[in-house]
Amino acid sequence: MAVSRRSSKPANKAKRSWLRTFVRRGVLFVLLLLLVDAAYLWWLMPDWAALSKGAVPKSAFIKDYEAQRAEDATLPRLRWQPVPTASISKHMRRVVIVAEDSRFYEHDGIDVQALQEVWAYNLSQQKFAFGGSTISQQLAKNLFLSPSRDPLRKWHEFWLTLVMESQLSKHRILELYLNVVEFGPGVYGVEAASRRYWNISASQISMQQAIELAATLPGPKKHNPATRTKFFQGKVKKISRHLGVKADTR
Repeated sequence: MAVSRRSSKPANKAKRSWLRTFVRRGVLFVLLLLLVDAAYLWWLMPDWAALSKGAVPKSAFIKDYEAQRAEDATLPRLRWQPVPTASISKHMRRVVIVAEDSRFYEHDGIDVQALQEVWAYNLSQQKFAFGGSTISQQLAKNLFLSPSRDPLRKWHEFWLTLVMESQLSKHRILELYLNVVEFGPGVYGVEAASRRYWNISASQISMQQAIELAATLPGPKKHNPATRTKFFQGKVKKISRHLGVKADTR
């Protein structure tokens, strides 16, 4: 039996009304999420004026490690001794930029060229992988966020990096990074790392030692100057080639 046009009109009208309600509620939900996320980012923001000078604060990663060790005493003790840039070897400052972010002084926190290269690689390999992070992005993650690699964390890292670059000098960003980045299990910052691996201060780090510390950064817990894994030695060779020096992987 055929349905009359009159009987179909109310049904169509009801469907359109339901669809409009669904869309409106969807838009309101998205706006609410954006508002909550903006509030969370605002809460994460530090006192930039205070952060721009003075003592280096504990990073979120260091605090997280302290919490882990409080629950598991078998973890290595925390090693962290922040020092000013003047007390860090010039070799270390140069090598970490070459190894981690060669355009550090050219970009505003986000290296667009590096991101394009990463996306091109992802497409060629038909997989999605994060990469192309600048020193500024790594610092934002270490200071304020968590080790997770989810898209939301990357979104927060993106905005924190842009704000940080507008509030802090490149000199201060590099100083903070070198003092909080992880160089091994429980080892944070170049001063603690140089004392842990060679029993010297950060000011005494040689070119070879700087290369080894930079080679540690992709996976400091497993690949470092103490473990000297195959992956670690490969990184040493790669960084040495970029610097135009002979690699020493003994």
